[in-house]
Amino acid sequence: MQTITTFLWFDNQAEEAAKFYVSIFKNSRLGGTTRYSDAGPMPKGTVMTVSFFLDGQEFTALNGGPLFKFNESVSFVVHCETQEEVDYYWDKLTAGGTPSQCGWLKDRFGLSWQVVPKPVLDLITDPAKAKKAMQAVFQMKKIDIRKVKDAAEKA
Repeated sequence: MQTITTFLWFDNQAEEAAKFYVSIFKNSRLGGTTRYSDAGPMPKGTVMTVSFFLDGQEFTALNGGPLFKFNESVSFVVHCETQEEVDYYWDKLTAGGTPSQCGWLKDRFGLSWQVVPKPVLDLITDPAKAKKAMQAVFQMKKIDIRKVKDAAEKA
């Protein structure tokens, strides 16, 4: 059993979001659903929580109402090995969402993600290549591994 579960507060899209995330990540599935009772605060029968698993990690989505919104102070990082993986996750997660700089994006529910290729992480931690690699990354929304490598090689 996982000791810590990430809990995500949605207005009323918990079930939709859980299904969306499960459709993107391999080795993922929906878990159980709880519903509000007569005690409220949402109408009886409305989905309260949905548990789901992304690549084996448990999450819970809550329909808690409009009180809280996601912001960039919390994000999820998707580590990728190849450009094909970067393209896949970027395209899926930005569908209906908003791309940002340096591999960051907000999905259609407002949750922040970073799609990060490991080969680029290796370059930005290499003292001889870090400056040129980071300069290239700063110019991008979706990270292009080849362009970052090419820029870093000019170091």
